[in-house]
Amino acid sequence: MWRDSFRLQIFCLLMAVLAIVVLVHNFFQLEHLDDDTILGSNWITENDVQLSLSQTIKTTRKPYCGYKQQTLSKREQAEQDSLLAAIQWPNPPDGKVAFLQSTDPARSDFVIVKHSGFFKVGDELEVLVRMKDFQGKPKQYGGDYLQARIHSPLLKAGATGRIVDCHNGLYKVFFTLLWPGEVKVSVSLVHSSEAIQVLLRLREERPDRVYFKSSFKSGRYSETTECNVCLPGDLPVCNFTDLHTGEPWFCYKPRKLPCASRISHAKGGYQKGLLTQEESLFFQRDVNIKRPILSSGPDSVIVKPKAFTDSSSMDRAEDPTVSPSGYYYEDEWRSRTHWIHHFNKSDDVTKCLQGKVIHLFGDSTIRQWFEYLTAFVPDLVEFNLGSPKNVGPFMSVDLKHNILLKFRCHGPPIRFSTVFSSELRYIANELNGIVGGRNTVIAITIWSHFSTFPVEVYIRRLRNIRRAIIQLLDRSPKTSVIIRTANVQELGPEVSLFNSDWYSFQLDSVMRKMFSGIAVHFVDAWEMSLAHYLPHNLHPKEVIVKNQIDAFLSYVCPLQT
Repeated sequence: MWRDSFRLQIFCLLMAVLAIVVLVHNFFQLEHLDDDTILGSNWITENDVQLSLSQTIKTTRKPYCGYKQQTLSKREQAEQDSLLAAIQWPNPPDGKVAFLQSTDPARSDFVIVKHSGFFKVGDELEVLVRMKDFQGKPKQYGGDYLQARIHSPLLKAGATGRIVDCHNGLYKVFFTLLWPGEVKVSVSLVHSSEAIQVLLRLREERPDRVYFKSSFKSGRYSETTECNVCLPGDLPVCNFTDLHTGEPWFCYKPRKLPCASRISHAKGGYQKGLLTQEESLFFQRDVNIKRPILSSGPDSVIVKPKAFTDSSSMDRAEDPTVSPSGYYYEDEWRSRTHWIHHFNKSDDVTKCLQGKVIHLFGDSTIRQWFEYLTAFVPDLVEFNLGSPKNVGPFMSVDLKHNILLKFRCHGPPIRFSTVFSSELRYIANELNGIVGGRNTVIAITIWSHFSTFPVEVYIRRLRNIRRAIIQLLDRSPKTSVIIRTANVQELGPEVSLFNSDWYSFQLDSVMRKMFSGIAVHFVDAWEMSLAHYLPHNLHPKEVIVKNQIDAFLSYVCPLQT
């Protein structure tokens, strides 16, 4: 009997110990539940389907590459496939090409077709570009990236051309002659076809070549870790994927601090040693990056005025895809797709914006609009929000005329100096919080900070923004929505690997296609920067920004015609 009693006591004691162990374990789980949730053991896809990282890592190109985890509808997948096909670039036929067989702009030339012909305003001018390699031999295939424009320096006039790749070393450039006088032709090689293949490889294989960092802090203790859309390796990560848009973002987990202690985001830097010695030869300053191609004969034509010119029909075409979309004349941009009023007086700007709230979303190129308007309109005074310089958010107020102007940068990836974590906002989420209406104006630009990533990352971001715009216009159709396109910039060997005009051109092409057919307007910053006589600059000079603002305000306050 006493043995049975003893066994019962032992059993009860063991059960009590087991219960204590389970209880302690549960308390531990509760204590760290929030940390594990933010850490990234799960993420939410676009259709709110939770996927385990341990299940998906095996099938991804790199661990934690969130853009590969999307769940797309059939329509979204078809659109993405169509967009990627539209920007597919031709490959050299023999794969890798030696430097001496690559395109040499100094040995290449162009010729004006029918130069001796009679030209009048409205005619088309055709130019033939003939590419040669560094041995002087004609190229037999295409894929070079060119830029071309016509211009009249004395008139401060300029326009871009339409380039056609014949895939045999020849390129045709078509210009619409839009003003009378002597018109000069300029053609430049931005990158050879061989350099483009290197840029393609970097975009697909090295999305981490620009890296970011976040600071984590608790009390006096802080840590900094690397962040990106893709994080290589199998170290623990913090999952900062946005719950509303599904936009992926990850940071390596701090050694001691929880993921919830993140306080800031910043650009980390640029990876070095990305090219082989042979590849680096395709990216030489003053040799084969944005170098002029000279004419083998005359490089200009004389254009006669068009008799009985109807300026209204000349300058405003029905087709919004008309090329070029506009041109400079006397340093003023004349759009061929809509009427432009030049706001040369601050009172005109004030009259246009009176009673309106203007939201500017994007990068530093649209921050220039905020800076220009705040400086140009005397009664528009910046309200100090204590934001970091050049980062934002920023706000200017004109109490007398009831104008509110706001700027906010887009969410990561963004290569700004320190941005507080609380200020990392995605444009789509911000749009969802705007009521809209006839006195609401929204301007968006988003391109430069996506140039180092596979295009799928950019398509996803635009899809979210587009959805939010459509919903906004559905509930408030009188809201003005304007998209600022990308622009060209100065390029060198290093910048080309991260922010090449070719990358920007591809993203810009995708953006225009994705936003076509919905009630948004475009400010063609691309042509406005390429057609101008000033040197290319990521942040265009004030005269170009002023013309962008004129185009923008002309959508907000259209002329009565």
